[in-house]
Amino acid sequence: MKKIDNATVQRILDAADIVEVVSDFVALKKRGANYVGLCPFHNDRSPSFYVSKSKGMCKCFSCGEGGSPVSFIMKLEQLSFTEALRYLAKKYNIEIEEREMTDDERRAENDRENMFALNDFAMRYFEKNLKETADGRDIGLSYFRYRGISEAMIEKFHLGYALDGRDALYKTAIERGYSEQYLISTGVCNKTDDGRIYDRFRGRVIYPIFTLAGKVVAFGGRTLSSEKKIAKYVNSPESDIYLKRRELYGLFQAKQAIAKAQKCILVEGYMDVISMHQAGVCNVVASSGTALTVEQVRLIKRFTSNVTLIYDSDAAGIKASLRGIELLLQDDMDIKVLLLPEGEDPDSFAQSHSSSEVEAYISEHETDFISFMASILMDGAASNPTKRAEVITRVVKTIALIPDEIKRSVYAQECSRILFMDEDVLRREIGKYYNEFRLKSREEQQRAEVFTGGAAPSVADGAAAEGGPEADSQHRPSQPQAEQSRHVRFLRTYEMNIARLIAKYGNYAFADGIDDDGNAVPMTVLEYIEADLAADEISFVNPDLAHFFAEARRLSRYSWEADLARRREELEGRRNQEFSAGVEAIRQKATDVGSISAMEKTLRETVDTNFNRGLEEFSSSYLARQMCSSPDDVVRNLASDLVVERHILSKVHTKYAKVDTEQDLLGELVPRALHELKDAILWTRLDDTRKELAACASDYERALALMRRLQEIEGARSELAKLIGDRVIAPRK
Repeated sequence: MKKIDNATVQRILDAADIVEVVSDFVALKKRGANYVGLCPFHNDRSPSFYVSKSKGMCKCFSCGEGGSPVSFIMKLEQLSFTEALRYLAKKYNIEIEEREMTDDERRAENDRENMFALNDFAMRYFEKNLKETADGRDIGLSYFRYRGISEAMIEKFHLGYALDGRDALYKTAIERGYSEQYLISTGVCNKTDDGRIYDRFRGRVIYPIFTLAGKVVAFGGRTLSSEKKIAKYVNSPESDIYLKRRELYGLFQAKQAIAKAQKCILVEGYMDVISMHQAGVCNVVASSGTALTVEQVRLIKRFTSNVTLIYDSDAAGIKASLRGIELLLQDDMDIKVLLLPEGEDPDSFAQSHSSSEVEAYISEHETDFISFMASILMDGAASNPTKRAEVITRVVKTIALIPDEIKRSVYAQECSRILFMDEDVLRREIGKYYNEFRLKSREEQQRAEVFTGGAAPSVADGAAAEGGPEADSQHRPSQPQAEQSRHVRFLRTYEMNIARLIAKYGNYAFADGIDDDGNAVPMTVLEYIEADLAADEISFVNPDLAHFFAEARRLSRYSWEADLARRREELEGRRNQEFSAGVEAIRQKATDVGSISAMEKTLRETVDTNFNRGLEEFSSSYLARQMCSSPDDVVRNLASDLVVERHILSKVHTKYAKVDTEQDLLGELVPRALHELKDAILWTRLDDTRKELAACASDYERALALMRRLQEIEGARSELAKLIGDRVIAPRK
């Protein structure tokens, strides 16, 4: 199996113009040096989606989505990294050249493809059972007909039946050449401790679950037995290809209808979806009885920001499901709720009404979620002051999740009537919780531990993970986990600042260093930072940023020189073409040899300047382009956030005075960022030492040693304070 060759990937990245790519989906208008339009990732009412042609980046400053051309296509079209590359290659007529994959890559890709192939076989096997076996027709097909499901819906949703034998599917799959490994890994079959294999789905009707792209990723099976000991539903376990939180039942069949109607109707079960589709209401998906997840919300938002949740009249069930709706509110989606008549669920209601009746009922009876929530929670609580206060607090907290200020204001006005509360009181409480949620959200984002999956590491852990020595290990006391996490969060701001400079200017030669022979050599931002951190044995302690730093170094060591040589060759070819064309034009216009010589000299200077500028632009933006288009989600998302800037100097500001760009000031900014990180690290050690000193007052010798260490740290911080305010190195001319 092959993978897209690195050189081809680079050609695709070089060819992809962010303005051209985004313009295929968003109407853009020129605004200064950039372009702006309505964000395709959320219900944008005023243009907040900025596109920078020079940086090759896009960013919504409302919802935060954006990135490079590759990441934009990945997010918008729900494609993998490789699929997005193929999309761009087709757009720019670039022939895909592939390389042989590594053994690990080949194994992982083979496993995924074989698991999908196995699931596809199982689906067809279940379908065949339903239609061509006696048990399938008598039990499975009879059940679907009893439920009122038509042949067309059975075909549309690929419904099937699993025979009641212990290993009927297993034996058939093995006979057809499918591997036992994938029968187990997909969860189609189970294996006992003593090595016996049996079918997971036995004597059940089968509902295949599809990815957005239409691949069979899992199955749900419903028993038709009346025995209480048998679980009503059995589902595929999570695997390398199936994560429950990322899938919505029926989305593959419903996506076109959702986009056309600009509304997604959310129900609970498989039969609810199928019956609604049969009634002609096809913009329906199911969460399959689980609480909504962030990934599912984003899948819906890919097609619409309008969601209607259909509930039956079970008040207890409604109250239990309210929590999952917060995710929709936080994403600024327009949520409505529909309560069905007593004794009805979406399945039965759709079966007993025509398409026009169902649509009319939805249109006439759906209400906004906040008002519905307030009403249903207040039912039974109005006469109990304690419960009433709890309901009001819950409603206020829910309104506070809504990003849009106008919506919050409208809901405050409406809920003041429902809850019999003063509107100004509600507004103040909503504002308080809104600010708390924003602060909490930022803190949680900083605490996200991408690779550890557990508590954040200490400063020492970060050094060890990065492969560097543990700085000052003989002096560092053991810390409680809470203290370690607090220090990691504190240092994140300073590490992010350095990571930003690396992402934006990593391979830009901004200063001169000295080689082993004492000669001056150009030094890049990344080289300077790497050397400075290594000299003081400092490593990033936030795992995602440590990974980001390591990836920047890997790219600079293993990809940079080859890519630079290729770019230099392209620019030299362009320079020669420009010079030749210019010389030809000069000789047609010039009247004497002297004029020709002078004009050719000017031409040579111009094309050389263009050549050097092209190399400089390639160097300064190299890491940004590479990392913003990385197949690694952590690297790509971090780079996108670090590279894109919202605020741009106006023409008025720059018209009358020369304004130094950040790139002009790197000679000052890079050393200062490093000094600030070191000062922050010293502060964490100072804080730890003070706490240790307070805890060992009875140990005189230990206390003296700690006080001496405090003086040393304070002295080091004083020296750094002097450097932070000074220009440390002269920028490279």
